Amino acid sequence: MEWFGAADYELARQVLQRGVAACYLIAFVSAINQFPVLLGDHGLLPVPRFTAHVRFRQSPSIFHWHYSDRMLRVLAWSGTAVAATLVAGLPQQGPPWLPMAAFLLLFAGYLSIVNVGQAFYSFGWESLLLEAGFVVALLGSDQVAPPLVVILFCRWLLFRLEFGAGLIKIRGGREWRDLTALYYHHETQPMPNPLSWFAHHLPRWFHRGEVVGTHFAQLVVPFFLFAPQPVASVAALIVILSQFWLVLTGNFAWLNWITIALAFSAVDDVTLRALLPWLPVGQTAPDAPLWFVIVVTLATGLLVVLSYWPLRNMLARQQLMNVSFNRYHLVNAYGAFGTVTRQRHEVIVEGSDAADPADEAGWRAYEFRGKPGHPEHRPRQFAPYHLRLDWLLWFLALGARDTRWFEMLLVRLLEGDRPTLRMLRANPFPQAPPRYVRARLYRYRFSTPAERRGTREWWVRSDVGLLVPPITLAWRSRT
Repeated sequence: MEWFGAADYELARQVLQRGVAACYLIAFVSAINQFPVLLGDHGLLPVPRFTAHVRFRQSPSIFHWHYSDRMLRVLAWSGTAVAATLVAGLPQQGPPWLPMAAFLLLFAGYLSIVNVGQAFYSFGWESLLLEAGFVVALLGSDQVAPPLVVILFCRWLLFRLEFGAGLIKIRGGREWRDLTALYYHHETQPMPNPLSWFAHHLPRWFHRGEVVGTHFAQLVVPFFLFAPQPVASVAALIVILSQFWLVLTGNFAWLNWITIALAFSAVDDVTLRALLPWLPVGQTAPDAPLWFVIVVTLATGLLVVLSYWPLRNMLARQQLMNVSFNRYHLVNAYGAFGTVTRQRHEVIVEGSDAADPADEAGWRAYEFRGKPGHPEHRPRQFAPYHLRLDWLLWFLALGARDTRWFEMLLVRLLEGDRPTLRMLRANPFPQAPPRYVRARLYRYRFSTPAERRGTREWWVRSDVGLLVPPITLAWRSRT
């Protein structure tokens, strides 16, 4: 069985399994905190209404048989506990079937959440987490050497993630080809972080260099992930460094962190110990049992067959971005930011308890945790945690067509719904809900260093117009 094991990738396995498990832990905690409010029995897009119209075979989920907020919390807390044991490395100390079973439980549990999550779970990193969890389940435990075919498939997953993103960019907006994309990205990205203002004000030659570096990391480097060592390790380290820059300058949930974990599939133990000589030297694992070899070989063979569809997509002229070709989110197509918007628009939700909605003095703004809001608010760091409501508000400002969740959000604010209000940064009506709510559209830009010194504001905004006119609960009853 010498062909089967990759003994030089024991440290890589540790990072892959613990890193992916950590992302699952964050995802399940996010579900505990947000799912009932967004998708629960009294949520903005209730799961029971979704499962009444979508069949199990279209979107497999345990919640097709029954949904309750309590059942969701039991599932999410169970997933959190299992993920925590994997982060600690406990199942990995047992037989190879134990971490395999643990990761498959995480996969099945999170699949049940994603497949009923509708708009709130439509992000590419949901499918990425599901696929990564299924793949690293096949890495086994410390009692066997990491399977070479699984290590290679992790690289193939990373290749699709990076090269797919690169193709989307070079085929997408002109700003990626004329090297101006990063003139705007730090300012207009969905959720800037505390360093985004500073990154935006770096010299333009630096921004052009960022674009060149992005193209190099995503269109050239991925091919070297399959090269002999130490070339593959160098390629992986370039990917890791590029991802750390994204971590420093943005809030992209766990996308960058899981990409970093996957990159370690191309870093062998020799390279890691050369860089970090204090790392322990592992013991040689015995040959894998026959059942493990058969299961891993068959499962990897299935994943290779499923790779046809994302490969065809990458070669197609009309490349699709963040698409699953099967209901289990295995072997997907990925990509991000095919175009970069040059202007930032934000939806500001306001309420008024005045008798006359025409009285402008009565309107007060709700504040969302991850949105710019008041110009004095400095962008905050939330990633790898995922603020789903705030992300959808960014797409809403871009003109997203599906606005059912937003209509229900306005209703919940008129009702003074406490779980919904706890999702916000600030509620301007703590005593009683407002009589009216409305939504205005503003254009935001980062303040210049001179403006920042004079006003201490991080943002400058201008009113674009009314997105939703003043409405009351009576409007809801009529609709």
